[in-house]
Amino acid sequence: MTGTGSVFTIGHSTHQQDRLIALLRQHDITAVCDVRSTPYSRLNPQFNREQLAQALRSCGISYLYLGKELGARSDDPACYEAGKVQYGRLAETSLFKQGIARVLAGMANGFRIALMCSEKEPLECHRTILVARNLGALGVNIVHIHADGRLEGHDAALTRLIRLLRLPESDLFRSPEEIIADAYRKQEGRIAYETDQGPGEAIVKSTGE
Repeated sequence: MTGTGSVFTIGHSTHQQDRLIALLRQHDITAVCDVRSTPYSRLNPQFNREQLAQALRSCGISYLYLGKELGARSDDPACYEAGKVQYGRLAETSLFKQGIARVLAGMANGFRIALMCSEKEPLECHRTILVARNLGALGVNIVHIHADGRLEGHDAALTRLIRLLRLPESDLFRSPEEIIADAYRKQEGRIAYETDQGPGEAIVKSTGE
């Protein structure tokens, strides 16, 4: 589950900076790809982009900001429907595909990568429901780092999501792939970035990575 071909995910949550770095070191992460659309936090300023990048690099961990490419928000109105981001449309943009390509290139160059966002729970974050889904579709093994240091494979996370959503784990009329797609769809509906008026001009109503 944790081979060199894996991409990890992690949420900075409300950790102290040293705790996040300890978690990364525990799992031998050598590069962090920051997938927050807005890499700043009033509540957790220790994870503001420049401060975090400096702290990571001083510990020998590379930092790359990919929030423009792989963030949960979009400046493209075509990615919205009724003010809510549509992950399928976002994943088809050239910018998103460039971000995925950069992650793959980092893997090819030997980096052990963690995709970082803000949410503690991976199932509540686009890093899992959007980014990891698309990497997984390309054959990349995804592993989620939890706040206590525990690792969870992406398949296990999806099984947990299906149970949380009270979906059947098997169905006479649907394949396992269709059940998983339904789980992704329902969770996207819960967490996708939403505005009051339209992209780029309104207030966040749901998770705002």
